[in-house]
Amino acid sequence: MIIQWYPGHMDKALREMQGVMKLVDAVIYVLDSRAPFSCINPKYKEIIGNKPAIITLNKADLVQDSELKKWEHLFEKNGYEVVSLNSTVTNATKMLLMKAEKLLAEKINKNKAKGIHLPIRMMVIGVPNCGKSTLINNVCANKKAVTGDKAGVTRSNQWVKIGGDYELLDTPGTLWPSFKNNKVARNLAYIGSIKDDVLDIEELAFAFIDDLRVKFFENFVERYSLKCSNDCETIEIFDEICLNRNFKIRGNEIDYTRGAKAIIDDFRKGRLGKIILDDLTDAKDDFKII
Repeated sequence: MIIQWYPGHMDKALREMQGVMKLVDAVIYVLDSRAPFSCINPKYKEIIGNKPAIITLNKADLVQDSELKKWEHLFEKNGYEVVSLNSTVTNATKMLLMKAEKLLAEKINKNKAKGIHLPIRMMVIGVPNCGKSTLINNVCANKKAVTGDKAGVTRSNQWVKIGGDYELLDTPGTLWPSFKNNKVARNLAYIGSIKDDVLDIEELAFAFIDDLRVKFFENFVERYSLKCSNDCETIEIFDEICLNRNFKIRGNEIDYTRGAKAIIDDFRKGRLGKIILDDLTDAKDDFKII
């Protein structure tokens, strides 16, 4: 399936982010741990420029620690400060603030020497539904940023003050105008970074099974009590999942729409086990994202 989604408000958001970048000290670049490579927005590189950034691998609870460590190492090897966290856990962002203070230590110390106390201002960026607003609320220890478990909830910049030490800018989740890599587009659709309303959910679930069956077939077997083997056709696996869940419509035909929604929802909620969609071979050893 071919996926493209770039609503007009994203182009506006990217322009506004570039315009306000001069006001921030650093960037918190949020990636979904289930698709760390696919979540890298090439448009951000020109927007961030030479601002220091912290790569934040969010939703770390949904992937295997051993696999996540490999991605952490790749980013660190390329010179980035990296934090992995689950922003729904209380105080999960403490390490993130410690990294920010380390990254901006020179500026903070210079201000102190001059008797100046200025808050650290950081812009939080990432693709839709990567958990930016939830992360900000975690830092605040209360709900100040609007959140939602779907793409496109944050539609404008929101400054959030955190005591006298930090100010965070929550930005709309933004993609890029054209996906050159359709695997990246599918991965973004699977994790909910592309609005479900613009997708054919049945085709998406079929592609999801087809993409994951080689590496994660046992996850499907365990979740759906499959009897068919990995030698079966993708449509046979899809059929058995639907039949095992008794997803049928009038005439005893398979309800593929209901089955597709259940499969995608199971993945997004972590019921299919811990899965990273991207492979390390997708990223070059010397890749630079900013």
